[in-house]
Amino acid sequence: MSETIKVSKATKEALIKVAAKLQERLGRRVDLDEAIRHLIASSIKKPELLDRVFASAPSLSSSELYEERRVDEERFKRRYGL
Repeated sequence: MSETIKVSKATKEALIKVAAKLQERLGRRVDLDEAIRHLIASSIKKPELLDRVFASAPSLSSSELYEERRVDEERFKRRYGL
């Protein structure tokens, strides 16, 4: 079942940009609903899960892991032009 929501033109344009970036990363079409769900999911960070997953590296905090991941993604974008 679909619903209609009202957003400003600027918000819609920003959402379209998010969907385009997500589409590039996934390599498939992404609709606005999926872009919204992605934004919601990415806004709910669970550092305790990262701490559990990376327990083999106890000297790293979850914030350090997030920063390393961001650096890796930037390096990937520069290398492969994505």
